[in-house]
Amino acid sequence: MDKRNALRAGAVSATVTLMMLLSSPAMALTRDDGDDPGAGLSVGATIGLYVLIPIAAFVIIAALAGLPYGKGKKK
Repeated sequence: MDKRNALRAGAVSATVTLMMLLSSPAMALTRDDGDDPGAGLSVGATIGLYVLIPIAAFVIIAALAGLPYGKGKKK
């Protein structure tokens, strides 16, 4: 990589970092009109939603994908 590309990559990285710092998450504390957040999730519901359901979906998709190859003639 020559100097120009390195300089360009550094400038883009610095700009993105600066923009991320300027858009602070403190803005998220301001509620918008019409906001109606629901009740929070319990620990069990969170684990089920973000861990167990994706694992179950992976197992089901893997089983369905391997189904045609499971009962073939053995050589």
